[in-house]
Amino acid sequence: MTLPAKKAQQIAKNVAPRRFVFLLLDRFTMLPFAGAIEPLRVANRISGQTLYVWKLAGEAGDSTTCSNGASFKLDMGLDEIDREDTLLVCGGIDVQKATTKGVLNWLRREARRGVTIGGLCTGAYALAKAGLLDGKKATIHWENQDGFLEEFEEVKLTKSVFVMDGNRWSTAGGTSSIDLMLKVIAADHGEDLANTVADQLIYSSIRTDQDTQRLSIPTRIGVRHPKLSQVIQMMEGNIEDPMSPADLAEEVGMSTRQLERLFRRYLNRSPKRYYMELRLQKARNLLMQTDMSVINVALACGFASPSHFSKCYRAHYNTTPYRERGTQGGGTGVRLSI
Repeated sequence: MTLPAKKAQQIAKNVAPRRFVFLLLDRFTMLPFAGAIEPLRVANRISGQTLYVWKLAGEAGDSTTCSNGASFKLDMGLDEIDREDTLLVCGGIDVQKATTKGVLNWLRREARRGVTIGGLCTGAYALAKAGLLDGKKATIHWENQDGFLEEFEEVKLTKSVFVMDGNRWSTAGGTSSIDLMLKVIAADHGEDLANTVADQLIYSSIRTDQDTQRLSIPTRIGVRHPKLSQVIQMMEGNIEDPMSPADLAEEVGMSTRQLERLFRRYLNRSPKRYYMELRLQKARNLLMQTDMSVINVALACGFASPSHFSKCYRAHYNTTPYRERGTQGGGTGVRLSI
């Protein structure tokens, strides 16, 4: 498939291709990487020109392996790149371990030279660790947001699909890389080319940086009840200082008994039980993604004492917070579900 002749003529001829350098961290996630590189390839084919070129970089060796076990041959190490290049860090499982001192030094050096740098999926962690997102807006996969917020207070974390804050970019993972690259292609060569690339990829709903990465609460829980959604939103926004069922009910204009019936009918559990599950899920994220002490995790999730926290955690996950932390090697592994 190619653009109509008139549209193709509107794309500047003899312009130097824009180059992307993909830094593939150890055990990076394939989908966000493929979602970034494939729109570039398709844009070249559709336009009949070499609009984009790319290189694969890694810290050591001639190849690297992604989280699904596939290996990729590398074109370069942590060498100096052109200031006009765009550097995209591809993260995935155990991104903290993969973000080595050598990687951090390279990112900081290229940032000082004015290179545009982005993080795909958990790649935003590497940028934040290097201090490149301080004072900037950014995003990361929703599963990693709890730990990220605790470690990088200077970053303005959002729930957007992708963020472009000046020359610092970030995506939420999964297919969000496609949305980012379609935005880039549209800015470089026009909306027509970007839309044609999307059609070629069978990508029928292009998202913007105003779209959030998670499904709406009604879609997520499979129930479309406005008051139930409102209560769950309040629960999710008040994890550290949990609200009582009576206060939740009052906020949506119903009695506590009506609230109990609503949760039993649609979610087959009490509001208290549902709230506890939300708090324990955040606690598990913090235990697995950060080095916060168990006591601080308990406090951050609304538990007044470590003993109560441990009792609730064991009842839900069949293990203690201390053992959970131990299996994660001290909390140094940022996990990713996709």
